[in-house]
Amino acid sequence: MLTKTPHLFDDATQVTAGDSCWQGKTSPDYWAFVGPFGGCTAATVLRALIDHPQRAGDPLSFTVNFCAPVAEGGFDLDVRLVKANRSSQHWSVEMTQAGGEVATLATAVFAERRPSWSHAQAPFPDTKPYEQTLPYAKIAAPWVKQYDFRFVEGEPSWPTTSSAPPNSYSKLWIGDRVPRKIDALSLMSMSDAFFGRIFHAKRELVPFGTVSITTYFHVDAGDLEAEDITRVLAVADAKIFHKSYGDQNGELWSPSGRLLATTTQIAYFKA
Repeated sequence: MLTKTPHLFDDATQVTAGDSCWQGKTSPDYWAFVGPFGGCTAATVLRALIDHPQRAGDPLSFTVNFCAPVAEGGFDLDVRLVKANRSSQHWSVEMTQAGGEVATLATAVFAERRPSWSHAQAPFPDTKPYEQTLPYAKIAAPWVKQYDFRFVEGEPSWPTTSSAPPNSYSKLWIGDRVPRKIDALSLMSMSDAFFGRIFHAKRELVPFGTVSITTYFHVDAGDLEAEDITRVLAVADAKIFHKSYGDQNGELWSPSGRLLATTTQIAYFKA
């Protein structure tokens, strides 16, 4: 059942409008090990753009570069429409704290999606139904408590003495622990909700942080409204870990088999 009270996610991503400078604040409910969960931070920035009176269309791509640790408390969002044409808009957002220090730098493309020829090249991953999977019980940080993770494959297991080759692949269902209808904001946040691939490959928790994430949206608000879902099937993997940095790529699918979003990121690790 969907909650009728304000959802913690909406509280955590709330922004206050200004002319060009908007304000937000971090949430203890979405705190990670040393700062706010990056997906929540990204969704907060995206909310400022979605709520902006000059915004036209729906998010097509969104990139966030985490320039410095985001400190607990308030922050400013310097929102700028860089270029607009008949079908798309290009935006830039700087998040600043501590008297102007840049914490994140984001760019976004919004687009008016029009009817066209469609073809889904990627197949829907073979999976167990949500109802046949068990909730992930190992809660490591406050933000993890806000999601219902149900692993089909690749559940993290650490520490371990296994000598099996490293494997960074995961397939799982993700939904808000208190159900919330999936929209562009939750897709943005969930695209960063995969545990670090280095944790899976090394089978241990190591110092880790996202440096840059880009998420591509393959549906608009009307498509998501028609799907009317509260969870997604998510798959994630990595291609390489080398000299302190590793990649991650992921897909978010609706239960009906529709590809909603794809994402890629580069992350720092110490191992």
